[in-house]
Amino acid sequence: MIAGKMSAPAADLSETQQVTRNTGALLAKKIWIPKLLYAALPYFYIFAGISALLATIYIGHWFWILPHYLFFAAACLHMGIMIYRRRVKAREPWD
Repeated sequence: MIAGKMSAPAADLSETQQVTRNTGALLAKKIWIPKLLYAALPYFYIFAGISALLATIYIGHWFWILPHYLFFAAACLHMGIMIYRRRVKAREPWD
């Protein structure tokens, strides 16, 4: 006997699945930040990267944390420079 197109009963989501679904929707939302904060973002990243890089000088005796500081410094510097270059490039007139 071949069953026709039978619709399966809707599955209830567990609590964990429901939280995951809601969290994903929250993280995907667009946020609006003040223009001053938006304009200062690349400079903040660069400042944080340089600060973390200089902080490695003072924490030389804690060897386990140095790679974390260096990774954070590199990530901040990369993000700051990337955002700054994209904004400058976007302001240039098209030829």
